[in-house]
Amino acid sequence: MRKPIIAGNWKMYKTVKESADFVKQLHEKMKGISDREIVVCPTFLSVPAVVEALRFSNIQPGCQDAHWENEGAYTGNVSPAMLKEAGVKYVILGHSEKRQYDGETDPRINLKLKNVLKNGLKAIVCVGETLAERELGKTEKVIETQIQGCFEGIGLGDMADIVIAYEPVWAIGTGKNATPEQANEVHAFIRKLMEKKYNAETAQQLRIQYGGSVKPENVKQLMGQPDIDGALVGGASLKVDSFAAIVGF
Repeated sequence: MRKPIIAGNWKMYKTVKESADFVKQLHEKMKGISDREIVVCPTFLSVPAVVEALRFSNIQPGCQDAHWENEGAYTGNVSPAMLKEAGVKYVILGHSEKRQYDGETDPRINLKLKNVLKNGLKAIVCVGETLAERELGKTEKVIETQIQGCFEGIGLGDMADIVIAYEPVWAIGTGKNATPEQANEVHAFIRKLMEKKYNAETAQQLRIQYGGSVKPENVKQLMGQPDIDGALVGGASLKVDSFAAIVGF
C-alpha cells in the first residue's frame, strides 16, 4: 500500500514571517495525522524559519529546486548540501515553471536529481505535457522522453527516495484540471514506463502525485483513482484551511 504524499509548492509567495506563521497554524490542524506524508516547499529564504517552526511537527520541509553541484561559482544557486544542512527533506525538480522560465532541461534535471540523492535528500520529479502537445496526441511521447532523460543512470536503489509528479502544464494555475480519469491514465502510463525501466515491484511501490489546479473540491475524486498517490498543490497550498482540507481529503 503506497502512502499518500501531499506537497505544497509555495512558488514565489510568502515572506519569512508569513511562512513561519503559516506552518505553525498548519501544524495545529495536522496533529495526529500519520497515514500520509505532508510536505511544504517555501522559498529558499524562508527555509530556515520553516524548518525551525516544524521541528516537532509531522510536516516535512522541502524546497523548490537545487543545483547539480555542492559548491562552486554558480551565482544565485543553492546546493543540495546546503539544503541538507538547513534541514530540508524534499526537493522539487523539473517543475514546468522552471522549464518554461529558466530553461530547465531533462539532462540538467538528471544531474540535479543525482546530486540531490547523493546528499541524502528525497526528490519530487515533475513531468507533464503542454496543451498543444496533448491536443496533438503527444502526451505519452512527451512523458516518455522526460522520464528517459530525467532518470538516466538512476539506479534501482534510488527509487525509494523519488516521487514523480505528473503536472499537465495546461492545468497549472489555470483553474482547469485533467479529469480524474485523464490524470489516472497518465499515472498508469508512467507506472508502466517505470516497470519497463526497473521492475514491477518498484513500479508498484513508486508514488506518483498529480499536480494541476488541485483544490479541496476535486482532491477526493483525484485521490480515489488507483494510480494517483498524492498531490503537488500550488495556489491552494497558500491558505491554511484549503491546504488542510486537501491533506485531509
